[in-house]
Amino acid sequence: MPDFLAVVSDTHGQVDFARRAVRLLEPFQPLCLIHRGDIGSSAIPGVFAGFAVHYVLGNVDHYDETELAAAIQKAGQHFAGRFGKLTLLRKKIAWLHGDNERLLKQTISSGEYDLVCSGHTHQQEQRLVGKTLVLNPGALYRANPRTCAVVDLADLSVTVLKCE
Repeated sequence: MPDFLAVVSDTHGQVDFARRAVRLLEPFQPLCLIHRGDIGSSAIPGVFAGFAVHYVLGNVDHYDETELAAAIQKAGQHFAGRFGKLTLLRKKIAWLHGDNERLLKQTISSGEYDLVCSGHTHQQEQRLVGKTLVLNPGALYRANPRTCAVVDLADLSVTVLKCE
């Protein structure tokens, strides 16, 4: 069975849309899930409690970073502040919300990462910059369609899932 990474963004506190994403992602049994910000509510980490989740903050999360960090910790998940990075199966992965365009461009152009994930725009996108796959899976709120994604870590192929 392939090893997958699940990628979501921009839940904006919308528990029902997050639950729809969970139902779509569960069959892939991802190694972990990264949430690229605009979490929007301390209820969201509980929705994703079945996954090993790594979060970064987005521009709407500034209202109560302490509350979000506590909810993430309570759910047994990982809080990376504004920038996350990890290595999974020898793939170097970075993620950030994307509202800091300068940092996003620097991260992509650095050549350090195999995969850079962002959110913020609510628009699904994937492109290759040098050896780096840049992925925005879209959003679970204020998007049409609502989307999330899974990445096969063997070859970095992406499957976009519609969360309708």
